[in-house]
Amino acid sequence: MITVDEIKRMLPHRYPMLLVDRVTELVPGERASGLKAVTCNEPWYEGMPDTASEEDYHYPWTVLIESWCHVAGVLVTWDRPNPDVRSGKAMLLGGIADAEFHRPVVPGDVVEHHVRLARQVGETYVFEGESLVGKETALTIGRLTMTMRPASDLAAPPVPDPPVPDPR
Repeated sequence: MITVDEIKRMLPHRYPMLLVDRVTELVPGERASGLKAVTCNEPWYEGMPDTASEEDYHYPWTVLIESWCHVAGVLVTWDRPNPDVRSGKAMLLGGIADAEFHRPVVPGDVVEHHVRLARQVGETYVFEGESLVGKETALTIGRLTMTMRPASDLAAPPVPDPPVPDPR
């Protein structure tokens, strides 16, 4: 089992965007599973009125996918941690295909993400998998592509100072 302490040594994500609480299974080069406990204290619920219905507390789909990606990120970086993307390698999402949302996730749910590495070419990874709440499928991912690139390649070149006008 990989705890949040260890996850923070592998991924650069921090509050409010560290979206996996624990990795429960990791088979290097094959698969990983992780847990995300959803609570009403998450930042996307800030300012929710007292009259909000359970439907209003639907966990954002994009955040659910991001949480799933964090488990994929742990699978990729388990043997080469990279908690600072300003140096080393940066993890980049290439794209998602065939993502399907099956059931809303709400506070009180514990989401179990299952990530499988379908293919690896160099430092580009293709994953597939699903997220469950209990025995119900909440999300399926047909294909998600992630790549690792040197952080130095992504840094913007310095912007030159604008020319100073001649006061004459």
